Amino acid sequence: MVDAIHEAVIVEAAEVGVARLSMEGVARRAGTAKTSLYRRWPTPGDILIDAMYHTFPQERPTPEADDLRGDLIRALQLLRGVMADGSLGQAMFAVVAEAQHHPDLYKRFMEEVFDARGGRFTRTVLTHYAERGRIDPARVTPLTVDIGEALMIKYGMDHQSFPDEEYVVQIVDQVILPALGQDPRDRSPAGAEPPR
Repeated sequence: MVDAIHEAVIVEAAEVGVARLSMEGVARRAGTAKTSLYRRWPTPGDILIDAMYHTFPQERPTPEADDLRGDLIRALQLLRGVMADGSLGQAMFAVVAEAQHHPDLYKRFMEEVFDARGGRFTRTVLTHYAERGRIDPARVTPLTVDIGEALMIKYGMDHQSFPDEEYVVQIVDQVILPALGQDPRDRSPAGAEPPR
């Protein structure tokens, strides 16, 4: 039943936005009584945060940290999946778009969902590689962790569609890897000695 409620609140937030999100609307969409919702969550915002936490995908880089390019591509493909998932992506954008009017909900989204689930997809990858000595930690900056996501979102805004796989690869090869001091043509594992 919790899965159905999670799905219902995400779809409801995607369709009506955060300001009009209500226990009545979530209960109706989930096919349950409002009292059932109140037993577990005090507000519709609480249900939404819980649902997004359990639905938000988490990047899991290769444990050996030996495929930086592949991990970055997979990370941005996860973001593309969130953007393309009509309900989850729209619900997230509703929270972000209404941040000025609902700052507490936005703050909770950033802390309890975004950061708690690994935050920026490429940040997860870059931190993983830096901690294992595979890339220079000094190159993991607020700019390098954001550029991939920023370009993905800009593409969506400019084209009103989602970037294709080739565009994702270009972001990694033309922007992120060079910003890390990596040559995208070098297919040796990150941090490994180049073949002699």
